[in-house]
Amino acid sequence: MAEFDVDLFVIGGGSGGVRAARIAAGYGARVMIAEEYRMGGTCVIRGCVPKKLFVIGSHVRHEIEDAAGFGWTVPPATFDWPTLIANKDKEIARLEAAYTANVEKSGAQIVKSRAVIEDKHTVRLLADDKKITAKYILIATGGAPNHGAAIPGIEHVISSNEAFHLKKLPRRIVIQGGGYIALEFAGIFAGFGSDVTVIYRGDNILRGFDEDVRTHVRTEMEKQGITILTGCTVNEVDRHGEEFTTHLSNGSSIASDQVMFAIGRHPSVANLGLEKAGVAINPRNGGIAVDHFSKSSVDSIYAIGDVTHRHNLTPVAIREGHAFADTVFGKREVQVDHSHIPTAVFSQPEVGTVGLTETEARAQFSHVDIYKTTFRPIKATMSGRDTRVLMKLVVDGSTDRVLGCHIVGDCAAEVTQVVAIAVKMKATKADFDATIALHPTAAEELVTMRTPTARHVRQAAE
Repeated sequence: MAEFDVDLFVIGGGSGGVRAARIAAGYGARVMIAEEYRMGGTCVIRGCVPKKLFVIGSHVRHEIEDAAGFGWTVPPATFDWPTLIANKDKEIARLEAAYTANVEKSGAQIVKSRAVIEDKHTVRLLADDKKITAKYILIATGGAPNHGAAIPGIEHVISSNEAFHLKKLPRRIVIQGGGYIALEFAGIFAGFGSDVTVIYRGDNILRGFDEDVRTHVRTEMEKQGITILTGCTVNEVDRHGEEFTTHLSNGSSIASDQVMFAIGRHPSVANLGLEKAGVAINPRNGGIAVDHFSKSSVDSIYAIGDVTHRHNLTPVAIREGHAFADTVFGKREVQVDHSHIPTAVFSQPEVGTVGLTETEARAQFSHVDIYKTTFRPIKATMSGRDTRVLMKLVVDGSTDRVLGCHIVGDCAAEVTQVVAIAVKMKATKADFDATIALHPTAAEELVTMRTPTARHVRQAAE
């Protein structure tokens, strides 16, 4: 008789948990995975995928406007929000079914229930109050929207979760936040025709990104009619029938049809039984504390993805889940390298970035060279749209190694994914220079910028 019911019990059916379950099952492990909502997790159900579909849909308006410059006469276009929602729901249902099928094909068993940890080898399924013993437990419960401190009227505020299911497109919307989600939805709603106001507490949006990127994105968004108010926060939200009044810390107020908060996400660690099992929380970020192999403070319990609050990106969770399964069940230690992770903000304009910002590089290296250009994309020369692309390389002036690449403009994410390979391989600026340009493209600027726009030398301390 087996000592445990299963070899691995995974809590959470998102991208990371699913990858871990499938790979572990492929190694011959007996695997059970519990998901209380829908298979696919945040990314598939109410995150990356539906967000990107909304971004694509909202950008159609720009394409229609630009068509005239290329000789097209387009009849007055109309947009139907319920059609968008219905078609999005069909696609998400298809993906959820695919996730479910792939897990089952791997040999892992899915249970539709919330699971809580009873001890280091036991979980309890709340749906039927059944206990399952497992040699290893993997926590992959992800994260959830965080509205911050309670304010009067907080019950009227929606998050990105609800934004995907609104019955109608808001004519006016106030969005608090200055990061990925806030700016992506600002572009989405503006593209579909909403009047958008962004509220952010800091001095500029996209905290943590390169300063040139932050400035460029803000300028471009404001050109599109999006109002961005920085240095203030929402103090109160009043409801008047179907309308809202948002009161700001600077004393002003804004009327709108929806108020959305996108000020961050917190790891989903509550009510999982972590305390009972002795699983430690990282005091710096509130996520489950883990080592380089995603092992928690309890040797039989691991955690991956957003619940650890390390790098909250779906591909990172997938890589961590795969590495966990390789290490524990494939009998070969695999440690995830969290350096040089490319990331994109699907704002409008789009941002793609990998490696160090200029500020980070100057703090770490004595000699830093900057190569930067902004230019009007070829499409805008015909469409007449007032927009510019930003491309920037951060280079170690001593070794010539490319430390970072930052792009703002159409297809920025696609270009950055490829550039990330070069940055990961420690390519030099000379390698970029030796690469023949592909013309006419925007990306050719990355291999034709030859003269530094700035050179920084840090004097050694006396």
